[in-house]
Amino acid sequence: MEGLSMHAKPSPDPMISMWTWLAHDVRFYRTRAKMSGTRLGELLGCDRSTISRIESATLKIDDKQAKILDRIFDTGGHFLRLLRYAELGHDPDWFKAFIGYEKTAASIRIYEALVVTGLLQTERYARAQLQAGRIVDDVEMALEIRKARQAVLMRNPPPNMWVLLNEAVIHQPVGGAEVMREQLEYLLEVSRLPHISVRVVPRDVGAHVGLDGSFSTLESPTARAAYASALPEGRLILAAAEIEWYKNMFEQIGADALSRSASRTLLQQAMEEFK
Repeated sequence: MEGLSMHAKPSPDPMISMWTWLAHDVRFYRTRAKMSGTRLGELLGCDRSTISRIESATLKIDDKQAKILDRIFDTGGHFLRLLRYAELGHDPDWFKAFIGYEKTAASIRIYEALVVTGLLQTERYARAQLQAGRIVDDVEMALEIRKARQAVLMRNPPPNMWVLLNEAVIHQPVGGAEVMREQLEYLLEVSRLPHISVRVVPRDVGAHVGLDGSFSTLESPTARAAYASALPEGRLILAAAEIEWYKNMFEQIGADALSRSASRTLLQQAMEEFK
């Protein structure tokens, strides 16, 4: 029965990334061989809980383990090839993988140093930012993608989302006064939803670790990921240690942030600037 208990959680979606494909296939080949997690752990030199983490894509296998898997399941180098491609580095389709993680996330943590996070942007604010950035060729297509991403916040059940904004974000007049007032009003509205927290890091804090750049972390029952913002492209992060580092960074920044109530007061004050 022990082997069946490891099926309590669904396999990660193999279409999200090379790493989730690899994790999915470890479980697929193990169950096809009617092998328990404990037995596979013995063959790989680890315990059953480690196999569970490998199969949920929260822990990565190494070269030695990939070779053992190929030998056990007689896969002709399948696992070693998957591992090589997963380790190649920057995936040109990283954003598609990021959206996959975002769609299934149970919790989302976002820190933004410069602009309102895309998941909470109004259409006019998003258009102004995209046009000014000149990074995308088709602004309207990028807007449609952004709106589709925002639908995750209204799914049933919705993810819990914690957002930290550097105070500079709410004073930067993206799109002009009218657009900013609309955007700030929307932030106030969503900040009152039970599953969304919006807090502001006041500028009188001075220098803090968040000034180094924006980032987010995403967690679901079967996968974890992080994203670090940079120009011209961001970076998708799947390494467990690095994801944990960003989660710790979020807590450090949050320690300097205002409460939800005080943040709403600051947002209301900022709205007065854009009359």
